[in-house]
Amino acid sequence: MRRAFLRHVRRFPWVSNVTLYGCLFAGGDLVHQRWSRRENVDWTHTRNVALIAFGFHGNFSFFWMRLLERKFPGNSYRVVLKKLLLDQAVAAPLANTVFYTGLSFLEGKEDITADWRKKFLNTYKTGLMFWPFMQFLNFALVPLYVRTTFTGCCAFVWAIFLCFSQQSGDGTVGAALEWMFPMRRDEAETDKLESPEPADA
Repeated sequence: MRRAFLRHVRRFPWVSNVTLYGCLFAGGDLVHQRWSRRENVDWTHTRNVALIAFGFHGNFSFFWMRLLERKFPGNSYRVVLKKLLLDQAVAAPLANTVFYTGLSFLEGKEDITADWRKKFLNTYKTGLMFWPFMQFLNFALVPLYVRTTFTGCCAFVWAIFLCFSQQSGDGTVGAALEWMFPMRRDEAETDKLESPEPADA
């Protein structure tokens, strides 16, 4: 099974990588909706996320990985570091920008940069806690012909966070943790209400 998959990816690298990336990214939106305990799936939102993933993110990742490898071949420590710095300085801001503005455009918002202005910086800083580690592994250990697929696996997790941030978050880790673990916040509020007030001196 694994050999057949790798053989297929080697034979059709662009189609295989972009398709897997797009499906994984769109799957992140479905997980976000499930985690948000929605009664009905908003398929329109998932479609919009998929359009951005297939139309831009998957294709950009595929050709970006090849460009970096052509400019900086190999996986020595210095080469990997160069790729990593360029990836976070160029690709990460662009990908986040396209996500926020692209969804706003597809949703018909009048100001397609409003979400981007409010959440881009927080999102980028949050990404620096996640992507450098994932891409270091990618550039150092993963063969070029499946790097976009590996990125897509990481993007599945990232898409959950992005979809939350776009719909109800602010791009910060704190907001995401409160959304993921609401019981902790509710328990803290309950403890605060139940704790006796200090007696007046």
